[in-house]
Amino acid sequence: MADVTAIRDPKQDSLLTPQNAVIAFIDYQPEQYAGVGSVGHDELLAHVTMLGRVATTFGLPVVLSTVYVKHGMSGTNPELREALPGVPEIDRTSMNSWEDPDLRGAVERTGRRKLILAGLWTEVCVAFPALDAIREGYDVYVVVDAIGGVSRVAHESALQRMIQAGAIPISVLGLACELQRDWGRPAADRLRAIMREYFAKMRALKA
Repeated sequence: MADVTAIRDPKQDSLLTPQNAVIAFIDYQPEQYAGVGSVGHDELLAHVTMLGRVATTFGLPVVLSTVYVKHGMSGTNPELREALPGVPEIDRTSMNSWEDPDLRGAVERTGRRKLILAGLWTEVCVAFPALDAIREGYDVYVVVDAIGGVSRVAHESALQRMIQAGAIPISVLGLACELQRDWGRPAADRLRAIMREYFAKMRALKA
């Protein structure tokens, strides 16, 4: 059996690493979930919660944004809040979070150019910042199974728009494995625990 593989330069690696990426969670609020029609809500919630736990497990810088909470909207759903302990919410009024100086500044201060995006809805809250960040030279990764649009057509059309602009689609599980890269490395046991819970939820949803 081969030894644990050597870790490549984690800041210059062409793949995602805990040292070269930043992740933004955008508008995971009850009102936004209620408008999603492209995927079942229980399945979406399982993926979103796993994504939050993956981000925390690997110590990724997390930017968490909400829209219009100061004017009556609910905040981030409790399952994701629990998965992201201590991460402050950045509230805004803009539909395009990249136009909010607080959110954009939070991303810029990390100094990282690989931006992982997830949010509700695909066609607005994910697509708009993705397109702007790509234009500004970021490598943008969209977590396709942790986002949802108001319809399947809206979701898929928005994904195509982003991909054509240069965004890279990735799944929650694919992201987790890309960050881990080798089962012999530290944190593998924590990732196994997350994956066991995730697959148990997926089986329950299909039962």
